[in-house]
Amino acid sequence: MSMRNLTILTAAGMAFAAAGVAQQEGEDLVPRQAADLPALIGDFDERAPETVPDSSAAQVAEIDPSAFRFGIGQPATGEEIAAIDIDVMPDGRGAPEGSGSFAEGEELYATHCVACHGEDLGGVEGTGGPALVGGRGTLDTDAPVRTVESYWPHASTLFDYTHRAMPFNDPGSLTPDEVYAISAYILGRAGILDEGAEMNAQSFGEIEMPNVDRFYPDPRPGTGVGDAQEVE
Repeated sequence: MSMRNLTILTAAGMAFAAAGVAQQEGEDLVPRQAADLPALIGDFDERAPETVPDSSAAQVAEIDPSAFRFGIGQPATGEEIAAIDIDVMPDGRGAPEGSGSFAEGEELYATHCVACHGEDLGGVEGTGGPALVGGRGTLDTDAPVRTVESYWPHASTLFDYTHRAMPFNDPGSLTPDEVYAISAYILGRAGILDEGAEMNAQSFGEIEMPNVDRFYPDPRPGTGVGDAQEVE
């Protein structure tokens, strides 16, 4: 770069800087938009650290790892636990109040599910929505087709997953009645439930899935149901 060009660039930079100073010193002073900087420490050109926030650990009882108390956080309230305690067991424990029928589920499926899973419940290529029915007798072949009908061992898995994660564009938005109805529709199309049956918390224990006997408990110690310690 020639000396002449460098001189021109330097002069331009000084002009922009002078203009900026003039604007800040004028009557139309623009307020600072960012947060104020921390104060300087004494005569040093160094910023003071922010104040450390109070820890919620002060509200926790004595540290006791055996009771899952680690001196951090604070105990969850009953209301906070209830908001996320929505898992449903195979025998229906944890299922919410409500019910739904095949006919109701057919309408809801057309609104919330058909775009990804298809009118025939066979899935729609390119959407990530898998087939929901079919595939019986294929799991021990070279081309297994895993669906709700052929693979999932419990109807509660269908309800629980739908309740938490569906529909894809608005997960968790379906009411318990709507989830019951959609589950009844899928199980009815799979030939697992009668199309006139109503699905509710009590009916879970009466639903027998085709693949219920092909899953086995984890044999490792400490993984059985009931091994988890109660937290006081």
